[in-house]
Amino acid sequence: MKYFFLSEGWTVGRVWASEGLWQITAWRRQPDIQQMNICLVEKNELLWLYRVEEAVLTVEVKPTAPLQVTPIGQVVLKRLMSAEQVIERLGSAETRCHLQNIDLVVR
Repeated sequence: MKYFFLSEGWTVGRVWASEGLWQITAWRRQPDIQQMNICLVEKNELLWLYRVEEAVLTVEVKPTAPLQVTPIGQVVLKRLMSAEQVIERLGSAETRCHLQNIDLVVR
């Protein structure tokens, strides 16, 4: 698995694999990209952790708000993180865990 942090108010756009732009018809499915229940708080901004499958190489992200709010139209993430890099980042930041089901943690 690979990971990336995404600011709240942003969403995933196009996705690339080794063969190029992710083609749903060729793969017969959407890429596996899941928002985790962990976020960083950095300068009053929430950065949510996302997990992506190994086949994903690059992810385009873009703001969900209109362009009047942010001048950035889109960003392409080319360096996705390993699990070790995520743990290192979580250890060096103010973190908050958003739990929807405490039973999953205490088992």
